[in-house]
Amino acid sequence: MGLDDILRQAQKMQESMRQVQEELGKRVVEGSSGGGMVKAYVNGKLQLVKLQIEKELVKPEEVDFLEDMIVAAVRNGIEKAQKLAETEIAKVTGGLKIPGFTV
Repeated sequence: MGLDDILRQAQKMQESMRQVQEELGKRVVEGSSGGGMVKAYVNGKLQLVKLQIEKELVKPEEVDFLEDMIVAAVRNGIEKAQKLAETEIAKVTGGLKIPGFTV
């Protein structure tokens, strides 16, 4: 395999990664806490895109509890989105950790 072949493969992988990253921006996972009372929707680029809170949780005297539930739901969503991104990137890289090929 010559240098030209290696460069072509690298360019092909780079284009594939660009496509994967674009698709990850469109895919959304749901994180939740409190048995689904708080839901955080995170895309494959680890961006929070939507937050849902059941109305019965919105009580002034329980703000601290609600804040904790929101943080837990967002963390759960981000963890799921990271796993999604890792899986999709591994399809392109064959599981190799290549600098610059991240979410």
